[in-house]
Amino acid sequence: MFEKEKHTIVLDEKFGEFINEHHVLTLATQAEGQPYCCNCFYVYDNQKNIFIVKTKLDTRHAQEMLKEKRIAGSVVLETEQVGKIQGLQFTALADFPDGEELQSAKKTYLKKFPYAALEFGEYVILNLQMLKLTDNRLGFGKKLIWDINTTKQSE
Repeated sequence: MFEKEKHTIVLDEKFGEFINEHHVLTLATQAEGQPYCCNCFYVYDNQKNIFIVKTKLDTRHAQEMLKEKRIAGSVVLETEQVGKIQGLQFTALADFPDGEELQSAKKTYLKKFPYAALEFGEYVILNLQMLKLTDNRLGFGKKLIWDINTTKQSE
């Protein structure tokens, strides 16, 4: 478990709008200098600014997150139309919750993906540290950036 610092989370609503339009993220982990990525269904909790994913402990990405909590990832809109390109890149700290935090994560995840109750696995909370949203609908190459270590969002 990570000791969570109290931060005021103020995100441009465009982050939440984009994140909530999708349900699969690419998760990047690494161990012993070797990078790896996988795709996971996710739920975004905008009140806590976290992603919740479910995985099995015997997967490579779960084993790597147990060893190295710092991860990265992305969510993208697949399109060939340059003016509609959107994508989110993020960094996070992976946490395998227990107790009340686990029950809350499980409830939130199963609300969106009720069939996941039929599959064994562990819930992982991705505590977001940085978000970068590229949205060409706002102008070519337009980027919104949020970082947990700063009190403001930049464009």
